[in-house]
Amino acid sequence: MRGASVTIGVVVTVVIVGALLLIGLPTYNVYSKQMAGKAAYEQAVQDRRIRVLEAQAALDSAKLTAQAEVERARGVNQANRIMAESLGGPENYLRWSYIHMLEETAGKQGREVIYIPTEAGMPILEAGRRPAQ
Repeated sequence: MRGASVTIGVVVTVVIVGALLLIGLPTYNVYSKQMAGKAAYEQAVQDRRIRVLEAQAALDSAKLTAQAEVERARGVNQANRIMAESLGGPENYLRWSYIHMLEETAGKQGREVIYIPTEAGMPILEAGRRPAQ
């Protein structure tokens, strides 16, 4: 009789565990899918925040770069104006700038011929130039 009661106890236990599984598994699946959906949503929100911050950083960088270029141009403009005034006007400044360019490029490869403007603004042509012998 004792063996029969153990068998009945085991069968009852198996039935109870089976019933709990039949009830609990679908509920767990629903819960699991809800949590996976919330995680995907939070990931999408975080990705969006990152893209917005990156775009804001790019915009800030572009604005600061533009401001730096404007300030650089103002500085160059002011330096050119000071040089032109100190040399007696824009024509003298251009002449000085041309001479300065000639000094910087003198002796560099490819600078064998130098054209110097004349009073009329026309270069002297190489009509009489002879090849090196």
